[in-house]
Amino acid sequence: MKTLLSSAAVALALTAALAASPALADDHDDDPRPMTALDLVTAPRLGSPVVSADGAMLWTVTATDPESFARSTAIHYVPAGGDTDAPITLNFAGDASSFEFAPDGSVYFLSSRMEGRSQLFHAVLGSEGVSAIHQVSRVDGNVAGFDLSGDGSKVVLMGTFSRECATFGCSTPATSLPGPGTGRLYDGDGGFYRHWDGWEQSGIYNRAFAFPIDNVVTGAGTPLDGPAGDGALVANTPTMPFGGGEDIAWAADGGSVFFAGRVSDGEEPTSTNVDIYRTDLATGAVRNLTDANDATDTMPAPSPDGRYLAYLAMARPGYESDRLVVQLHDLATGETRALTQDFDRSFHSLNWTPDSRWIVATAGDVLDDPAFRIDPRSGEVTRLDLVEGNEARIGVAAILTGNRIVFTRNSVAAPSEIYLSDGWQGSRRLTDVTASDFEALAQVETTRFNFAGAGGDNVWGMIHKPAWVEGPLPVVLYVHGGPQGSFNDGWSSRWNPRVVASQGYAVVSIDFHGSTGYGQAFTDSINRDWGGKPLEDLQLGLAAALAGDSQLDGSRACAMGASYGGYMMNWIAGNWADRFDCLVQHDGLFDMRSFYYTTEELWFPKWDFGGSYSEQKALYERWNPVNYVDNWQTPMLVITGEMDFRVPYTQGLASFTALQERGIDSQLLVFPDENHWVLKPKNSLQWHNTVFDWLDKHLSQ
Repeated sequence: MKTLLSSAAVALALTAALAASPALADDHDDDPRPMTALDLVTAPRLGSPVVSADGAMLWTVTATDPESFARSTAIHYVPAGGDTDAPITLNFAGDASSFEFAPDGSVYFLSSRMEGRSQLFHAVLGSEGVSAIHQVSRVDGNVAGFDLSGDGSKVVLMGTFSRECATFGCSTPATSLPGPGTGRLYDGDGGFYRHWDGWEQSGIYNRAFAFPIDNVVTGAGTPLDGPAGDGALVANTPTMPFGGGEDIAWAADGGSVFFAGRVSDGEEPTSTNVDIYRTDLATGAVRNLTDANDATDTMPAPSPDGRYLAYLAMARPGYESDRLVVQLHDLATGETRALTQDFDRSFHSLNWTPDSRWIVATAGDVLDDPAFRIDPRSGEVTRLDLVEGNEARIGVAAILTGNRIVFTRNSVAAPSEIYLSDGWQGSRRLTDVTASDFEALAQVETTRFNFAGAGGDNVWGMIHKPAWVEGPLPVVLYVHGGPQGSFNDGWSSRWNPRVVASQGYAVVSIDFHGSTGYGQAFTDSINRDWGGKPLEDLQLGLAAALAGDSQLDGSRACAMGASYGGYMMNWIAGNWADRFDCLVQHDGLFDMRSFYYTTEELWFPKWDFGGSYSEQKALYERWNPVNYVDNWQTPMLVITGEMDFRVPYTQGLASFTALQERGIDSQLLVFPDENHWVLKPKNSLQWHNTVFDWLDKHLSQ
């Protein structure tokens, strides 16, 4: 690590990083080749490891064919005490996913091999592979997920079906198509009519039922949301649109289930209220444990000894980016205390040690996502040093006896691998999914730097540049979305600075005011100031990067961003109009008035702009890019997805119309089958090729 000081008083901490790809890893020229977009799209993807109590481990690796772009998944297994360098590749004789170990070391999984419906299956694993596969559930509908009780005697099955169903996945019709035509009909007090990338189906919800297991699931099951009827809980669990298994947890004694649920009613589009409930399986009674908090309560995590329930909670209703504080609920007394109230970071995972002595959680912290150890008695938080150098992005998979932690780590340098830490300090890498192949390709350097941003506040950023280039480098300014987010030191299959830098550019990213990982006040500071401090930070940060690294050629520069980053491209076009040679705007907000009336999660603009459009019209218009289109002069590539309901694709069409109307060099790339993100392999490759052609057109000498 080295430090550089510039006349702008910017401190640069240099860390070497590697960019590579297994897609072309058999290319052994003397000079390593740079990473390509095809490498990014076809790089094998590690699934989250599943770990048994005694240390057996199972993980998946999904490969993408570089010609057909078809994806296939291999399943790897290491028995307890086995050699991770020689995992067993498992053959389940059919599709298999969503694995979970039983206490005896056997495994449960989901498969649609019977009648095309996803159901729960069980198998025995051994040194010879898979044996004794049998079907455990035969419920109506598809099982979308499951959670096994600690002793393996019960299971929660998750699916999507009518609230009127008294049994899992019944065929009770629920539709928003009254006929005789194909039109959807929605009531004005019905809440969401579309969400993220799908139209709502009236009466259909994410639901979960608990069943006993006696070789197969038995009985009708207990609905976690209770019986239907007047006064019934009508909520999605897992929560929509991104909730999963982290929303559901068994009590230590297996007699009840905790779950996070979001009530589905007319208030849902304007509310961030998520509550944690407890369902008693003996009586079917459902109790709201967090009814007093109208903000988000999530990720229930009962202690193994049955004494406590830990969970994460926000304090301010309507704010989706409020600080998530670890709460500790005493299940005997009902007392709840904010365990990490005095630690100014927002946590996003929770794991207990098997002896219930510690909680291990992850949180964003200055360009990294490290793991922290929390003392449930005192609330003391200690940052763990699990990886030599920068922690980058850590995801805790399991904590075993002896304070051993199985976790994944990725960085801007390379995708995730599995690691094992023994005794809280240090770790060793267990897998080599892409590490060796990435090391074989040309290097990209990652430099962290900080500078005095808006108001004199300390602001951080990073520079990524190809190590093999000796001459001047054109600059690409990355602007992250959220806006309460971060372009931190983590791998991305969508906005990947490593693959852009490998094309011969210096990529500069700035964690402007509003970014996460720097304390809640810094995150809050973008509120009602979308085009103010963030733009100033980007201007000062780019200047600091240029002053701190003489290889960066500021006379050749483009900027690019998505979502809020796309908004900033539209804002820059009108308010920093003469700075860049080109812009790339993906799913960007163009007209704040039309955005407000066509987006779905209204709590977001209501919080960030202090109210609805009619209540805060002057503020929306103050930061509205459409009001500055007469200043536009910079060539812009516009990208949008027709399935994007968060920032509807008409925002992109409107910005493209403004460009055409003014005769500004422009292109429009529309994906009819993508939402707010570009997820399909072929589409991703097209996205990258289009962006690279655009950058080359405007930055090549």
